[in-house]
Amino acid sequence: MNLSPSVFVNVLYLFWFLVLTFFVVRFYLYYARLTKNGKKESLPHLLDDLLKDRDETRKALEILNKKYDTLENEGNLHIQKVGLERFNPFKDTGGDQSFVLALVDKEDTGVIISSLHTRTGTRWYAKKVVKGKGSEYELSDEELKALKGARSLKETK
Repeated sequence: MNLSPSVFVNVLYLFWFLVLTFFVVRFYLYYARLTKNGKKESLPHLLDDLLKDRDETRKALEILNKKYDTLENEGNLHIQKVGLERFNPFKDTGGDQSFVLALVDKEDTGVIISSLHTRTGTRWYAKKVVKGKGSEYELSDEELKALKGARSLKETK
């Protein structure tokens, strides 16, 4: 089968026409999808709007990231761990009516409140805690237990 040059050129033109038609239809469908909201705008205008929206989204995302970082850092300073230890400091009183309450942040910095109940009354004490240690006064065994309880409660979550 011998094709004449004119038939070969016509087949080549037909193939080229089909390829171009495919790309034009594809572009038209993409353009139709971009303008589906009913507005018939020019393609450069649509692309400018998309770029503007992208820039606004980036700025909003940067603001949200900054706010998130601020909240994350501030959240580390809030009370995150609470430990309660009840005990009986004196043998002559009944029940575990005395207690130690540890209120500390992520770094185990905060306050420990102790309540000692006796027959004559109840006394309250507070100690500042920095990174798990008493800053001005040593922590008692019960206070250390309350602090350890606060740590274990946070770790189980």
